[in-house]
Amino acid sequence: MIQSFVLSLFLYFPEDKSEYGPAAITFTIFVIGALLTMRYIIKISKREALKAKELEEKLLSQHNQGNSEQ
Repeated sequence: MIQSFVLSLFLYFPEDKSEYGPAAITFTIFVIGALLTMRYIIKISKREALKAKELEEKLLSQHNQGNSEQ
């Protein structure tokens, strides 16, 4: 009995199906926003990884030049 009461707090199926429209629009907006944000983060991550790789190569070449002079 308590379980059905708790579940009924979260499950609401309106009789008037026109109430689904605004929820679907809001859901679509948030999904598109989430996808765009994910793509933006991946793009920045790839850019930062490339910068880190270039810095690593630069430091290794400086380190190797320092060892060859000794």
